[in-house]
Amino acid sequence: MGIINGKEFIDRLNKLENEVWYDGEKIAGHISDHPAFKGIIRTKSSLYDLQTKDEVMNEMTYCLPGEHDPIGLSYLQPKTKSDLRKRRNMIEHWARHTHGMMGRSPDYMNTVMMSFASSAELLRGKENCFPEHILDVYKQAAKHDLSFTHTFITPQVNRSQSYLEISEKPISAKVIDRTEKGLIIQGARLLATQGGLTDEILVFSAPKFFFETDEAYAFSIPSNTKGLKFITRESFVVSESAFNHPLSSRYEEMDSIVVFDHVLVPWDRVFFYDNVEAAKDFMTKSSFHAFTFHQVAIRQMIKIEFLLGVAQLLVETINVSEYQHIQEKLSEIIVGVETIKALIDKSENDAQLDECGYMRPSLIPLQVVSTVISTLYPRLTEIIQLIGASGMVTLPTENAFNSEIREDLDQYLQANNANAEERVRIFRLAWDLTMSSFGTRQTHYERYFFGDPIRISSRLYTSYPMQQQVNMIKKFLYADAED
Repeated sequence: MGIINGKEFIDRLNKLENEVWYDGEKIAGHISDHPAFKGIIRTKSSLYDLQTKDEVMNEMTYCLPGEHDPIGLSYLQPKTKSDLRKRRNMIEHWARHTHGMMGRSPDYMNTVMMSFASSAELLRGKENCFPEHILDVYKQAAKHDLSFTHTFITPQVNRSQSYLEISEKPISAKVIDRTEKGLIIQGARLLATQGGLTDEILVFSAPKFFFETDEAYAFSIPSNTKGLKFITRESFVVSESAFNHPLSSRYEEMDSIVVFDHVLVPWDRVFFYDNVEAAKDFMTKSSFHAFTFHQVAIRQMIKIEFLLGVAQLLVETINVSEYQHIQEKLSEIIVGVETIKALIDKSENDAQLDECGYMRPSLIPLQVVSTVISTLYPRLTEIIQLIGASGMVTLPTENAFNSEIREDLDQYLQANNANAEERVRIFRLAWDLTMSSFGTRQTHYERYFFGDPIRISSRLYTSYPMQQQVNMIKKFLYADAED
């Protein structure tokens, strides 16, 4: 079958009839028509259409040996540095199409499945582990261009490292039975971005301080599996107007709680279960972090380029480029863009074949990106707020420009280099990017994309090779004694 287009994506999603709850009500009818999801589904549809366009199709897809149907390049298992750069080019196409605003564009989860498949052999021969099931799901995903969401996080009942759940009814999703047909899962998981808006959901026990055996599992199941429900938060789509809400009307991805009510996970969909070692080690020893950090860093680079464009357009609109403090602020954004570009380049230049024969990007440069982004992104959005100043607050709506007060708006809201409507449109974009509910969620999202920033920094510290530097200092200190 190979790649799908946007219409096929929407039709397939509607046919799934996933159980999605919004604002206390179960969604009935086509989810693509619901106001809270219409924008993001339309945007995802345009991504699938993009990979079918003649001018970029060769950069977005590839064919397996002996096959004629093209599949998405996000499924490519790289064997060379050239393959890595092909993947980067594909990721950039989709990221630029959404200005880096979609954290769960399809290529992210496709990359997750590709990384799992590329490291599946690490599970070979281990108790209750089924690497062949990972490979089967990966092949089906590539063949049918499936979309995925995922959930790695347990409910935050008690974040103490030594917390043991004591509850008659499971809170965190657990294996409560093992039958001839498969595992039975009961409980909940958190933060499935685009939960209910995809074909499948990948459920994985992320590494943590303490594991109970019944939480040590990984699997993927269709999003319409019986007993599976997605409970969403409040939508940040205030209106469908691209003038009033240029970003949230297009890119509001939605996040959800995932509830498992005696959900049957067929054995052929189980990657491993009842294996604490696999739950602790597979994600860290596999190529998961190398490939997902690579995808995310590319998207974040594109996103910061977008911030740079918005900031400079604000500067030109209100004619403040001559001020040195403005130049300094724009330079901060430039430094952010170029730093991330350089780190991505280094990760590709320093890539090496792993034990499974696949070309992994060097992880340390990408870990640096994931460490700095938690403070860099909030700072860059603050810069846009500071440039816009009070102009970010008094912003009329699209309807106001279509009313009898249009003359007043044209007179009093004009800018040096733009008429009133153009100026308000620009400032509303800056507001939606940094100050609206959508914008503040974006900031929080990037701050915690890969988890607690302190733990990310600690991981970088503990994994960074520093012995050479220490030996150099010791040699310097005792140089006289050696003479």
